[in-house]
Amino acid sequence: MAFPEVMRAIDPAGPGGPEVLVPVERPVPRPGEGEVLIRVAAAGVNRPDVMQRKGLYPPPPGASSIPGLEVAGTVVAAGPGVPPELIGQPMCALIAGGGYAEYAVAPAGQCLPVPHAMTMVEAAAVPETLFTVWTNLFERGYAAEGDTVLVHGGTSGIGTMAIALCNLFGVTIIVTAGSPEKCAAALSLGADHAIDYRAEDFVARVKEITGGRGVAVVLDMVGGDYVPRNLKCLGEEGRHVSIAIQRGPEATIPIFEVMRKRLIITGSTLRARSAEFKSLVADELAQTVWPFAAEGRLKPVIDAVFPLEAAADAHRRMEAGEHVGKIVLAMGE
Repeated sequence: MAFPEVMRAIDPAGPGGPEVLVPVERPVPRPGEGEVLIRVAAAGVNRPDVMQRKGLYPPPPGASSIPGLEVAGTVVAAGPGVPPELIGQPMCALIAGGGYAEYAVAPAGQCLPVPHAMTMVEAAAVPETLFTVWTNLFERGYAAEGDTVLVHGGTSGIGTMAIALCNLFGVTIIVTAGSPEKCAAALSLGADHAIDYRAEDFVARVKEITGGRGVAVVLDMVGGDYVPRNLKCLGEEGRHVSIAIQRGPEATIPIFEVMRKRLIITGSTLRARSAEFKSLVADELAQTVWPFAAEGRLKPVIDAVFPLEAAADAHRRMEAGEHVGKIVLAMGE
């Protein structure tokens, strides 16, 4: 399939506010060994993109300086070692960077076919949160049918994906959110309980909801002083999984409480993991989760869609903290 030499992309020359996100021309990348080139229809916007824009989260070695960790579109070229029949196929992909552009390179193993039940915008809003929630809540946290879990940021992209997956796999989910409206939104999306953390003590509410037993897993993107409070929410043999540190990278841990309840404290970051690891996750998702997507039973919550040239407004929307679900950039024709 033919494609041009240059493309529109968002590639800031340096860190700054949303105003640095302006379209520029960049060479269309070429797929290497095991990679495909995707003509991007839509790209998801995630909080790591905001951190990268501010200069706080540089791309891993070898990754594109163009932000964007997930895309959906059509495969237009394949590198060595990739089956040529992938060319022309609609795919969504988790990538280490390069999504805010008309073309992006993705490891073939990190691609999933876009099902008929999903639009390109919806498909672009899935990979980053799906890979993150699956690897952390279900693999590191061992969430399983019949468990009760606590997820902070219930109306974020991560939170809404966690709600969707817990509903599919028989897990009771308690979320926190920052207003009565956001709690109502989380409940409407399928959360079993929603706690307004500005108005209520989430530790006390979790104890009340669980009859004092506590939860099996806490998925935490807050860090800092939330960590010891999260540990109080865990029942015996509970697992605490950290995926972000919005309130700081350090916490005071009550060691005896960890010993007494035999708790596990773990966490991970996804972006810097190897393509081999991410491909293994994609294979597992293809087997366990993607059939639900094909049936139309797994869909992301879309908050807003912006054109590529309005990437600055997309970041302003995310930083305002009012969004429910995912923010997406659409490339247009």
